[in-house]
Amino acid sequence: MNYELRITNWGISKVRKVTLALFFVLYSVFSFSQVKTEIDTTKIRIGEQISYQIKVEADSTSLVVFPEGQTFMPLENVEALKIDTTKKDAKFLLSRIYKLTQFDSGSYTIPRQKIIIGDKPFFTDSLRVDVNTVEVDTTKQQLYDIKPIIEVEETGGNWWKWLLGVLAALALVAFLLYWFIWRKKPLTEEEEIALLPAYDRAKLALRKLDESQYLMRSEVKEYYSELTFVIRKYLDEKVYDRALESTTDELISRLQLLKDGNQVPLSKDTIKNIESILKRADLVKFAKSAPDTALAEMDKDTIDKEIDHVKESLPEPTEEEKLLNQQYKEEQERKKRRRKVLLTIAISVFLLMATFVGFGIKYGFGYVKDTIIGHESKELLEGNWVESAYGFPPIYIETPKVLKREEKELPEELEGKAEMTFFSYGSLIERFYIVTGTTILNLPPNQKEDADTQKAININAVVEGSLKSWEEKGARNLITKNEKFVTPNGAEGLKTFGTAEFPSLTPGSFEDGNYVILSFTTENIIQQIIIISRSDDAYAEDIVQRIIDSVELNPDESEEGEN
Repeated sequence: MNYELRITNWGISKVRKVTLALFFVLYSVFSFSQVKTEIDTTKIRIGEQISYQIKVEADSTSLVVFPEGQTFMPLENVEALKIDTTKKDAKFLLSRIYKLTQFDSGSYTIPRQKIIIGDKPFFTDSLRVDVNTVEVDTTKQQLYDIKPIIEVEETGGNWWKWLLGVLAALALVAFLLYWFIWRKKPLTEEEEIALLPAYDRAKLALRKLDESQYLMRSEVKEYYSELTFVIRKYLDEKVYDRALESTTDELISRLQLLKDGNQVPLSKDTIKNIESILKRADLVKFAKSAPDTALAEMDKDTIDKEIDHVKESLPEPTEEEKLLNQQYKEEQERKKRRRKVLLTIAISVFLLMATFVGFGIKYGFGYVKDTIIGHESKELLEGNWVESAYGFPPIYIETPKVLKREEKELPEELEGKAEMTFFSYGSLIERFYIVTGTTILNLPPNQKEDADTQKAININAVVEGSLKSWEEKGARNLITKNEKFVTPNGAEGLKTFGTAEFPSLTPGSFEDGNYVILSFTTENIIQQIIIISRSDDAYAEDIVQRIIDSVELNPDESEEGEN
């Protein structure tokens, strides 16, 4: 009875295995009837390229997604050609060629490639490629010693263009300030006359009056107005400082008082002649009197002589008066120079404020301020980013700075069961922190029966472990959200993000921060990218988003973990 039962059970098991094998064969035939691959060669020399072609047959309504990025590792994808589409009956034939290469000799396997048709994934076969070294005939080609490493300076970018533009703007402003403010401008005729002594100016004015056409045009009123202005102006500067605004009687009375007081030794004839001409000029201007031309010319000659008499009667200035006059001139020069300095400062401040406001309106005042003063996160965002692969299987990521290897001790429960590699920049207490981690678990054959190992593989447990380690280091008030995450090349994972209070550089104080954890897992591999930033950092969001957008994995190595 038992024997028959064992035979029956064996027969059922055998049938089940045959059925499953038949199912997988049919599924493989069905799948690969839509996806085919071709390769031009399986043996190349170092640096040569392989043409790897994927052909897909699909309905016209189906969306076909080909592999993107470096999914052919350990071979490098040098170029992905455009998708070629042809129509066959009611279906479309799509093909794409990838140029692959490798620069190290050895045997390599091109991993299976994932193609999505509609909402179903299809996989190609893996292929083995041999990369051979280039044989060198040493009898014809002489060998040389390996050259030493040469340090290459980092390129400076386009900063010199900005510097050149700033220097050009400063040079233009300096030139305009010099040309309109500091340059010694050529004097006009009026300015040159104003610099002459009072006596020379009066004589020059009489000569110009003599050359005028007033008398020829019978413009006697204008003639006498100019004539009396010359004598009054001279007396105003040298004798009586109100000569221009005084009436004729007031001026003559003042001259007489100065003579009687021995302050200005003017003769009676000089005062009398000046009085006679001024009163005649008053009659011409106000009573419309019209003396003949000869009398007018005679009055001009009289004024010319009386100016000489007044000059002769004036005492020579003392040394003290000369010194005071020199000091006055120097003070005027200092005031003039001070006005130029103040004007230059005012214009410079105005230009700086106008530039700041203009750029602030266009780019934002905070951005302009951070550009002038400097901001750590802004420098990270606008600096030279580094695109690299970290760990194995590799995590392809672009970061503001190169991530450095970080040594961490394995938990006791994972000792001898896992290998962990971490690369990071910054730290938990700094304003920006990024870390990539890869954990390879050494699973035993009976992994399904190992509960502890299954718990370690669970992606949610891995995330919880990361959050718990933060709390042990001082983080608090963690708020967590989860959502599905897919990399540009199709690797699916879990995105954990939220806010928390992280310890700052000042002991005992905390800063509000944001965090993102990208987690990917397979049967024995766990990969994580952790990014922490401060909430008040205006540039952190752009930095984090750029990093997240750059993350790529091999989709065959990382699939979405359990939720």
